[in-house]
Amino acid sequence: MPPAGTKIGAEVAKFDALAARWWDPDGPMKPLHRMNPLRTGWIAERIARLHGRDATAPDALAGLTILDVGCGAGLASEALARRGARVTGLDAAGEALEAARTHAADQGLDIAYREGLPEDLPEGETFDAVIALEVIEHVADRAAFLAALARAAKPGAPVFLSTLNRTPRAFLMAKVGAEYLLRLLPVGTHDWRMFVTPGELGAGLRQAGMEVKDITGMVMEPLSGRWRASRDVGVNYMVMARSS
Repeated sequence: MPPAGTKIGAEVAKFDALAARWWDPDGPMKPLHRMNPLRTGWIAERIARLHGRDATAPDALAGLTILDVGCGAGLASEALARRGARVTGLDAAGEALEAARTHAADQGLDIAYREGLPEDLPEGETFDAVIALEVIEHVADRAAFLAALARAAKPGAPVFLSTLNRTPRAFLMAKVGAEYLLRLLPVGTHDWRMFVTPGELGAGLRQAGMEVKDITGMVMEPLSGRWRASRDVGVNYMVMARSS
C-alpha cells in the first residue's frame, strides 16, 4: 500500500515503539535530549528577534503561536512552551503523543497535541512560527511536506527545520557510528539515502515559496557531549526560512 500523504508507516512505527522511553535522558532519545537546548535556543532567539523582543527574557515567546511538526513526545514543544509560546504539537505517532500529553500534564504545561499530518491542517490555520526538527529525513514526499509547512506559516513567519546532511561523514558518524558502534540511537533509526543536503533543502523551500534566511551546523563536543552551533554543516544542520 502506498504511503498516505507524507507519512511512511514504518517510520511512524519506529518512533511509536520508543514512546515509553522518550523522556529518559539516558535512553534511546539521549542525542535529542543533548541537542534540544541548542535547537530550541537557536529557534527562540530568532523568533524573538523577528518580533522585536529580548531573546534572553524567560517569556520571550509569550503569546506567539508555534506549530511543532513531528513533535514526538514533546521535547521541543515543552522547551518552547516554557518560554511562553502557545504550542501545537503535531505527529502521526499516536503512542508518542500520549507520552507527550502525559509528560506535559505532569509538568503543568498547556500544549495542544494533535495526531495527524501537516497537509491535513484546516485551511487557513496559520502560526507565528513552524518547526520540524529531525523530521524531513523520515517523510515520503519532501516537496509536499515543505509545501504544507509553508502553508501553515503566517505571511513572513519563519519555518525552521533541522536534519542530517547526506555526506560520507554523516553516514559514518550519524549512521554507522551513532547506531552501530556507539549505540547512541536504535539500529535502523535513519536511512542515509533519505538525508537531505542543504542545497536540496534550499531548492525545496524555494519551490514552496520560501527562502533560507539563516543556517547553522550543529556539532557535538566529544568530551562533554554538549552540542554547539558551528559553520560545519557536514553532518547535522538547521535552517530558518521565510516566504520569499
